[in-house]
Amino acid sequence: MQDIIDQLNAGRAADRLAVLKKKISTEKERPAVLPQYANNHIHTTYSFSPYSPAAAVYFARAAGLQTAGIMDHDTIGGAEEFIEAGLIAGIATTIGLECRVSLDGTPLEGLRINNPDQKNNAYMALHGIPHTQINSLQSVFAPLREKRNIRNLKMVENINRLMSPWHISLDFESEVLPISCFTDGGCVTERHLLFALGTKIADIIGQPATAGFLEKEMNIPLSQKQKEQMTDSGNPYFLYDLLGVLKSTLVERIYVPATQECMHISELSRLAKDTGSLLCYSYLGDVGDSVTGDKKAQKFEDDFLDLLFEVIKEQGIHAVTYMPSRNTPEQLRRIQTMCREQGITEISGEDINSPRQKFICEQLAQPQFAHLIAATWALIKREKDETERQMNAIN
Repeated sequence: MQDIIDQLNAGRAADRLAVLKKKISTEKERPAVLPQYANNHIHTTYSFSPYSPAAAVYFARAAGLQTAGIMDHDTIGGAEEFIEAGLIAGIATTIGLECRVSLDGTPLEGLRINNPDQKNNAYMALHGIPHTQINSLQSVFAPLREKRNIRNLKMVENINRLMSPWHISLDFESEVLPISCFTDGGCVTERHLLFALGTKIADIIGQPATAGFLEKEMNIPLSQKQKEQMTDSGNPYFLYDLLGVLKSTLVERIYVPATQECMHISELSRLAKDTGSLLCYSYLGDVGDSVTGDKKAQKFEDDFLDLLFEVIKEQGIHAVTYMPSRNTPEQLRRIQTMCREQGITEISGEDINSPRQKFICEQLAQPQFAHLIAATWALIKREKDETERQMNAIN
C-alpha cells in the first residue's frame, strides 16, 4: 500500500495523474463496486492527509466507492486534480472545502460548538462548489492561509518552549512547510506542526522508546491501545498514531486562538450564495471514545441543538454534514430527526486524514442511512448543474 501511495503522491499534479492513468489502464479487473457507500469528506495533502488528490481517488475507488468528495481546510487547491482523477478512474466526484468561522454577535457566541480547540468558533463546509468558482475561492482563502501561518509560527514557538527541556525544537520553514502543499496553494494545519514534532521525537528518542518518553518524561498518559501501537516495531502507521496522541493532548498547550484567519459566519454564508455553493454545518456531537483517536472526551453542541438549528436557519445554512461512525445511535437519531423537521439536507462524510481510516463508513449500509447515498448523488447533480449554469451565463 505504501508503495502505491508514494507513487501517487510524487511530483506535480500532471505526474500523479499520469501514474493513476497507468495503474487504472493496467488493472486486470476493476475493484468491486459497493453502491451502499459514499464519502464526501476526504482530506488530501492540500490540508493534511497521506493521500494526494489522485491517490485519494485511487483508494476511494479501491474501497468500492462510486463517488468521492474532496474536503480540505481553507483551500480548494487540489480540486482540479481530484476532478481529473475521478474522470480517469471512472468515479463521480464532488468538491468542497472546510473552514472555521467566528460566531461573534450570534446567540452561539462564547459557546464551544464543534471546535475542540476554541469557543466561539465553528467548523463549516462548502459542498458542491461549482467548478467555475475554484480559482475565485482559492483567491479568497489565500490571504487567510497566510494569516494562518502567522499563527502557526506562534504555535511552533510554543512547541519549542514546551520541548526545550529535552532540547527538541522545530523550524517552521525547513521542517513544517516541506511536508505541506502550501507552495501549491495548500494549507498548513495544526496536524502538520504535530506530525513534524512527532517525527522529530521519534528520530531523537527512537521509536521503541517513544511511548516511555511520552508517559515518563512528558506526563502524557497512554491507553492500552496506544501503548500497543507505540511499541509495535512493525507498525506502519506509527507516526500517524503518534500524531493522534499529540493532537489529543498537546494542542491545548500550544494552541493560539484563530481570529484574523476566520470569516464571520455571515460572510461565509454570503460567499456560499455568491458562488452557488452549498453551505453546511459540520455536526460533531459530544465526544466519548474518539473514533479518529485525536480527540479527547469533551462536550460540544448536543446540549444546545435547538439553539444551534435556529442560528443555522437564520444564517441561510441549508445542510448539515456528519460522520455516522463518530456518533452514537442516539446522537444520530436526534440529528436526523432535527434535520428532517427543519427541512435541512443531510450529507455524510468520513474525515479521512490517516492511513488507518477506511474510506467507507460501514454504518451507511444500514437502512436508516440509505438517504445519505441519494443525497450524495443529488449533491453531485447540483454541482454539475450549477457549473453548467454559470458557464452558460459567462458565455
